Amino acid sequence: MSNKNKKIKILVVDDMASMRKVTTHILTALGYSNVEQADDGRSAVIKLRQKEYDLVITDWNMPGMTGLDLLKHIRGNAELAGLPVLMITAEGSRKQVIEAARAGVNSYIMKPFSGAMLEKKLEKVLE
Repeated sequence: MSNKNKKIKILVVDDMASMRKVTTHILTALGYSNVEQADDGRSAVIKLRQKEYDLVITDWNMPGMTGLDLLKHIRGNAELAGLPVLMITAEGSRKQVIEAARAGVNSYIMKPFSGAMLEKKLEKVLE
């Protein structure tokens, strides 16, 4: 992956602080230094209004506004519609994968995941 891609702004959204920390740590280890966090879908929407991001990595299961709801919000907003979204979930049901695909997710990763797996997904999403 080019160094240009390593400079992108990434928003990590997860209601669990430990998962946000792990994901951010993996991203930093992969060379991504511009990573911010949001603790749920609603706070992510606020951050997306305030700043431009190049990628959103979001958990699916969150109270209030789920990752799927966040994805639908992004796709329904003219300014954000093209923003790549990577969904992280512990749920691997076929129904959920299809639902996320229909809502316009760029890629999908299952918990637990490795740095190598995340890097592979990022390369695909950012190419």
